[in-house]
Amino acid sequence: MPEVIFNGPAGRIEGRFQPAKVRNAPIALILHPHPQFGGTMNNQVVYQLFYLFAKRGFAVLRFNFRGVGRSQGEFDHGGGELSDAAAALDWAQTVHPDARSCWIAGFSFGAWIGMQLLMRRPEIEGFISIAPPANLHDFSFLAPCPSSGLIIHGDVDKVVPQKDVQGLVDKLKTQKGITIDQKIVEGANHFFENKVEELMSACETYVDKRLARSDAA
Repeated sequence: MPEVIFNGPAGRIEGRFQPAKVRNAPIALILHPHPQFGGTMNNQVVYQLFYLFAKRGFAVLRFNFRGVGRSQGEFDHGGGELSDAAAALDWAQTVHPDARSCWIAGFSFGAWIGMQLLMRRPEIEGFISIAPPANLHDFSFLAPCPSSGLIIHGDVDKVVPQKDVQGLVDKLKTQKGITIDQKIVEGANHFFENKVEELMSACETYVDKRLARSDAA
C-alpha cells in the first residue's frame, strides 16, 4: 500500500494507493468524514472500505482532504474538498489509464462530496454512501442521480437522523434508470461503533452483487 503525494488545487495531497494487477480493472476512490471533526483517510471505516475494494481487484485510492495530515491547504466547507476529490480521481486515472470504470465510496461528509463528484464525472458507475448528512447539506443537486448505488446508515444515528436519510432515499428511488439500494444497520450510531463489521458485510454484499451483474452482462 504505497504512500503517494500528488498535486491538488491547494497544494500537495497525501494519499494511499493500491494499484490493480489488471490493466483495465476499475478504480475506487474512498472519501473520509468531516476534517473538522477528526475525519482522516485513516478512519476505520475508510480503511476497511479501501481493503474491501482492493481485495476485489480494484485500483484504490484514499487520501486526506486539504489541511488534513500532510495535505496542504485549509478546510473549505466542501467546495475545495470537491476539487480535491476531482484531482484525486484525475491522478488515479493517469496512473491507471485503462480503467474501465470507477466507483466512489464516502462516509458522512465524504458521502456528500462523493455524491457531488458523481454528478460531474460520468465514468462513475457505482457508489456507496455511508451516513450521508442529508440534514446538514442540500442533496437536491442529485437531479437526476446518474448512477446506481447503496445508501447505508444506522437507525440510532443522532448526527444524521434516520428520517432525513430516508427522505433522500425515497426521493432518489423515484428516479428512472437507476437503482438505489438501502441498508439500515440496527443499533448503529453515526460512527458505527461496535457495528463496523455489520456495515462492511453489507457493503461487501452490495459490491459483489453489482460485480456479478456486470460480469454476467
